[in-house]
Amino acid sequence: MTPAPDTAPASADSPGSPGSPDDVLTVRNLDVAVGGRKLVEDVDFTIRAGERVGLIGESGSGKSLTALSVMGLLPEELRATGSVRLAGVGHDLVGADEARMSRVRGKEIAMVFQEPMTALNPTMKIGRQIAEVLLIHRTRPDRASARAAAVELLDQVGLPDPAVAADAYPHQFSGGQRQRVVLAIALANDPALLVCDEPTTALDVTVQARVLDLIVRGVKDRRSAMLFITHDLAVVATACERVMVMYGGRVVESGPVREVFTRPRHRYTQGLIGASDLTVVDDRGRLVTIGGSVPPAGQFPAGCVFRNRCAQATEVCATRPEWVATGPDSGYACFHPVSESGTPGTGTPTNQEAGHG
Repeated sequence: MTPAPDTAPASADSPGSPGSPDDVLTVRNLDVAVGGRKLVEDVDFTIRAGERVGLIGESGSGKSLTALSVMGLLPEELRATGSVRLAGVGHDLVGADEARMSRVRGKEIAMVFQEPMTALNPTMKIGRQIAEVLLIHRTRPDRASARAAAVELLDQVGLPDPAVAADAYPHQFSGGQRQRVVLAIALANDPALLVCDEPTTALDVTVQARVLDLIVRGVKDRRSAMLFITHDLAVVATACERVMVMYGGRVVESGPVREVFTRPRHRYTQGLIGASDLTVVDDRGRLVTIGGSVPPAGQFPAGCVFRNRCAQATEVCATRPEWVATGPDSGYACFHPVSESGTPGTGTPTNQEAGHG
């Protein structure tokens, strides 16, 4: 386990090193459990000011639970342990009560969810919803200035005729327009960290590209850090500088996007990249897939969590692999890594080979 940043420097097996003045978010030894079953285990990472970091993996890998832990929004039956520190906040976010978290959320840290209608109040005009965030955190002195700021934010996210839009209700907008409203709310108080959980997944491709551009521009203009959660590798390649790959509740690989996507070391990363290439087929003419399926949460195998789906797994994989650091924020945890000259998409069984097709 890696020491918490308040007590000791990070060890060499951690995918990040806390303590820099530029560190915005420092996560150490984060676990999420329910009924004794770990759903997220020993997650460590750091995000710095202005840095855009992607968190990718299949559904059920623990991505959203990690984000909800950072936001203090886990369901009551789940328990987070470890440390989550945010620059400028004098307490750990793990274990903080709702009164403390409500002062942080929407100001120092904000979130854009996948489905905008769950984040918007259907009975309140959108201009007022944006203004409320400004007034609650006292970043505007009165309703008039908050209203003016709301209109300006709607203009920044590209809504036509923002003054008219401010007087409309959420149901009067398309899905893409509603997501722009959610983004305006999230960026209203210039957060140090923006967390995005699959924010473009429910949108069509053309709208997705526009919203993604607005998100990136919004954090760049504010020099905010960003944690972007998605299963879409192309989105990460477009929006992020660094990527963490998650499977079985653990970060199994991390590094600059270009490095990880062109020279993956973990077998799971290799499989994800191979499965994302729709131009490659196997000898039966089938698209390349990762063999097997993601186990239910908390029921991943001991040792390497990917070993029951990996063609390269051996007996040693029944023990947990150590983190192999290849740089300050780069590394992987795999006993049988892909060679640095390895070709993505090989070495991982297809569904047919794994007996699932």
